[in-house]
Amino acid sequence: MLFNRFIAERLEYEGNGGLHLAKWDIQDWFGNDEHKLWLKTEGDYSADQGIFGRADLQVLYSRNIDSFWDFQIGARRAFEPERTFDAVIGFQGLAPYFFEVDSALFVTEKGNVLGRLTLSYDLLLSQRLILQPRIELNLAAADLQSRGVKAGVTEFEAGLRLRYEIEREFAPYLGVDYVEEESLREHQHSVRAVAGFRFWY
Repeated sequence: MLFNRFIAERLEYEGNGGLHLAKWDIQDWFGNDEHKLWLKTEGDYSADQGIFGRADLQVLYSRNIDSFWDFQIGARRAFEPERTFDAVIGFQGLAPYFFEVDSALFVTEKGNVLGRLTLSYDLLLSQRLILQPRIELNLAAADLQSRGVKAGVTEFEAGLRLRYEIEREFAPYLGVDYVEEESLREHQHSVRAVAGFRFWY
C-alpha cells in the first residue's frame, strides 16, 4: 500500500527588537515502508527588508535501511541566497532515546561540500503540552565566495519550543532561539522570540 504524510514542522515568526523573520520548515512524503519520495523545503523571509534570507527545495528518493532509519539521495534547488542545484545525500530517522535526526550533505555544481544537521526531541509534559529542544547546524567544507559562506560552522541554531496540541494534528507554540551566523562578511549572534504553529495530516 502507498501512503502520504505532510508535516509543517515550523511555520513561525521569529524576531527581536531589530529583526523580524517569517520561517518555514515543511516536509511531505509519498510511498511505502521501503521506498518513499520526499519533498523538503526550508527558508526564511525578512519582512523588514522584503527579501528571502534562505530558501530551498529538496526532492529525494528515500530507502529504508534499518528500523526507523532512511537513506536519502536526490537534488536540492537553492533559490536564495544564490540560485543553484546541489546533489544531496543524507540520513533521516529516530536515534536511541527518541532523538529525531535529519542530516544531509550537499555537493555543489563546482564540487564544494555543505552540510546540515538537525536534532530535536519531544519531551511530553502532559498528553497535550510538549517541550521540544531543537538544534540545527549548517556547515561548509571550504569558503564559497559566491554565497558569502565561510568554511566551518556557518550557522548554529539552538532553541526551545513549547507547543500545545489542540488536536494531535494541530499545535500552536511559543519559544526562544539562539542563533549564531558566520560568513565571509560578518559574524552575528542573537536571541529571538518565536511564535508559530505545527500541523500535519
